[in-house]
Amino acid sequence: MDQKLRIAIQKSGRLYDDSVKLLKDCGIDVKNGINKLRTEAENFPLEIYFLRDDDIPQYVEDGVADIGIVGENVVFEKNRRVTAVEPLGFGKCRLSIAVGRKDDYTGPKYLEGKRIATSYPVLVQRFLDDNGIRAEIHEISGSVEIAPGIGLADAIVDLVSSGSTLFMNGLKEVDTVLKSQAVLIRNGNLDEVKLALLERLLFRIRSVKKAKNNKYVLLNAPNNNLEAIIRLLPGMKSPTVLPLAEPGWSSVHSVISEDQFWDIIEQLKAAGAQGILVVPIEKMII
Repeated sequence: MDQKLRIAIQKSGRLYDDSVKLLKDCGIDVKNGINKLRTEAENFPLEIYFLRDDDIPQYVEDGVADIGIVGENVVFEKNRRVTAVEPLGFGKCRLSIAVGRKDDYTGPKYLEGKRIATSYPVLVQRFLDDNGIRAEIHEISGSVEIAPGIGLADAIVDLVSSGSTLFMNGLKEVDTVLKSQAVLIRNGNLDEVKLALLERLLFRIRSVKKAKNNKYVLLNAPNNNLEAIIRLLPGMKSPTVLPLAEPGWSSVHSVISEDQFWDIIEQLKAAGAQGILVVPIEKMII
């Protein structure tokens, strides 16, 4: 019987959609019926388990699943013996300290002797220890943001994306305990076959990530300033340059990273580039 790589992903919640989309972008056909907790990909040796996010690190540590997609916040909180092998770039959030909007937060020492409500007692205790602070931690599962309003806590530590939930509950974000995103984790005892399958999957994941972080650019460049324009466009190796039918002009094709995109486009315009077209990249193999 052929071996399959077993991956655990969130069965519902903020990482589910992006996790399934990532697998599909990698060309892996994932079908998940209603309330189905396990399925197999038809075109890649992969079994998918749909689990609670808090359980994924333990399933991977115990070898029930070989790999998993989970937030860094869960990995660090559960403190399981797993290895993070690839940041995935989605599910970005921060584990933050929040206090009442009228409270005067002066830094971590503000928490000395205070009551803190959180679903992440391990991470909060580590933060307190690192800052030499003694405080009382109240572990709560869910609806942490109401704790100050009902007199249970003086501050909270919770996951924050936009901060709108804090605002609606009369709170303000004042400090960050941890920045988090989804990561791919693995069991530390995979055999050679499983490791080879993992490398195949990582190759696809990294190609998808590179594509999302880059744009394909086509532009028309005057030949009298072609060298200056090429210097602005490093591409994967170097830009592709083709002569246009109109004398004195060339078509230049290249790739620009998302981080540098607008700065480079402005410089290209200033250097005389015209007819700039920007095309999304589906996959990027280097």
